[in-house]
Amino acid sequence: MNDPQFVASGAARPRTVPADGPGTAPPALSRATVLLLAVVCGAAVANIYYAQPLLPVISRALGVSQGAGGLVITVSQIGYALSLALLVPLGDVLERRRLVTVLLGLSALALLGAAASPSLGLLLAAIAVVGATSAVAQIVVPMAASLAPDHQRGSAVGTVMSGLLIGIMIARTVAGVLAQIGDWQLVFVFAAVLMAALAVILRLVLRPVPRSESSTYPELLRSVPALVRGESLLRRRMALAAVGMGCFTVLWTASSFLLAGPPYEFGPAVIGLFGLAGVVGAAAAAKAGRLADRGHGRRVTTGGLVLLAVSWPVLAVAGVGGPSGLIALTVGIIALNLAQQALLISHQSAIYRRVPHARSRVTTALMVSAFAGATVASALTAALYPLVGWLGVSALGLVIALAGAGVWILELVHPSPAEPPAVPSAAVPSSAVSSAAVSSAAVPSATAPSATAPSATVPSATVPSAAVSSAAVRHPAGAGRVSPCREEAGCA
Repeated sequence: MNDPQFVASGAARPRTVPADGPGTAPPALSRATVLLLAVVCGAAVANIYYAQPLLPVISRALGVSQGAGGLVITVSQIGYALSLALLVPLGDVLERRRLVTVLLGLSALALLGAAASPSLGLLLAAIAVVGATSAVAQIVVPMAASLAPDHQRGSAVGTVMSGLLIGIMIARTVAGVLAQIGDWQLVFVFAAVLMAALAVILRLVLRPVPRSESSTYPELLRSVPALVRGESLLRRRMALAAVGMGCFTVLWTASSFLLAGPPYEFGPAVIGLFGLAGVVGAAAAAKAGRLADRGHGRRVTTGGLVLLAVSWPVLAVAGVGGPSGLIALTVGIIALNLAQQALLISHQSAIYRRVPHARSRVTTALMVSAFAGATVASALTAALYPLVGWLGVSALGLVIALAGAGVWILELVHPSPAEPPAVPSAAVPSSAVSSAAVSSAAVPSATAPSATAPSATVPSATVPSAAVSSAAVRHPAGAGRVSPCREEAGCA
């Protein structure tokens, strides 16, 4: 079977560059290094969520309407989504420690610019750069996979992803507390100092992480839409990711307006504390990954979509105020965050299984779709809340959730191919040697690379380079046999 991403694009298979040299395995990461990467990931992604509980305060300080103030969230999501599409693939072709530290430094400068902005226009410009540089979090996750040896990779990536989710949730709490102590500018100054400090620490502590692909940047970008066109499962999971992130954004954008106004009239610190309820939901979703590993991924998706839809009638009760309203809001936040995180885990599990040779690029496609959904949802929420209030935006959230249920019903009725293609190599035509045939038994010892030869490709006299990619025939220790490419290069 041909791989559609390269058949459609006509691009050559990217050549894999050994991340740690031929025949070597990366040393184990210390617990402190893994935690550092988790903190970097969480702190970076938190930058685009600090403003959510501050929207009423920022709007009043700059003398603009709540609808205009809501554009701060919209612009940050646009910057983040564009960066996911255009910057994250650079992690395959540039030295990643340098790339990450540069982006963290730029983020610090943009955050200082946001803190010093005297008008909404300048604030939006700075926040756009903050959103773009915050996508460094999506470079740190695969970088952790590259740094960790095989036996530690799952644990390391799981810890870093936990940092990302916790960063999203506690950003609101941190922002609320700091704004209560000082003002909204203090939040961005704090974030800038944190980014600068992490950039320096990461530069000193982390060893260089060489690029994993020698193909050009334009080739990598062209391969992503080709992959989307060729995989119906990916397209449907992208739509569901947009739905989940859209509901997530509607909740957190509108809840700050609800809690700041009557009947609650809470300050930023109290508003930020509701982010802790989201941490409970995100933590509970960890079981979804274990269920997906046991073959129950579709059940996880079904349950997540049901919970996502049910959470909105519960959240709508929060509009009545009083203790019952607060209980409904807390329960709804936990339920919606649990549903969103469980859905995201199930999406990743499904597409990584289907396309094991292009995990970085399908991650780009999935997250671009998710944050595009968040951008549209934040814009709709900011525009509609002044007109229809909390009940109206709760109805909007329910409509988005039901749209996701419709996509999933289509998938259940007409399932997409879920198993990996028979030939994972992107450049192997049907008439060429299959990956199963290119094995240690099929390559005569006279033509196989010697134990002292560099890790490269099978000589072209045996298998043409146009037929089998170098990534598919690398051997780990020069042992004179062909083996699958390393996981960070996109193979299973």
